Amino acid sequence: MTTDVSTYRYNHTMYRIKDPKASIKFYTEALGMKLLEEHHSEESKFSLYFLGYEDPASKGLVRLGRQGLLELTHNHGTENDADFAYNTGNGDVGGYGHIAITVDDLQAACARFDSLSVKFIKRPEEGRMKHIAFVSDPDGYRVEILENPMLRK
Repeated sequence: MTTDVSTYRYNHTMYRIKDPKASIKFYTEALGMKLLEEHHSEESKFSLYFLGYEDPASKGLVRLGRQGLLELTHNHGTENDADFAYNTGNGDVGGYGHIAITVDDLQAACARFDSLSVKFIKRPEEGRMKHIAFVSDPDGYRVEILENPMLRK
């Protein structure tokens, strides 16, 4: 039996989330992703939400044919527990880092995030790295924001 590694593709990253309404709102409204697919298992008490960006290369592809998706996994009931929180891997010990999103204009994107009350971890003017920002999703996962001038129209 053999396999061809040249056919392998990075498909998605999975985050466990407390409140799907808050998380989906953040990723769709603040970051502009699209909710592409969702699955609900009442018996097992969990839901999966797959988000990503639409572009000409991914138009019409099924989920397993796409690349760079975000899977949000919600275990039912966590949204009702005020004390519940997932370990995002970014605490005192660290380990996990972040996902990164490219934008056409970093300053304009940050102004838009401000208007949406997105929580900043690092603004472009803070620290030595002036070309990046970091924001936090509702569960505390970090999202790096990078400017890509090639995206400008």
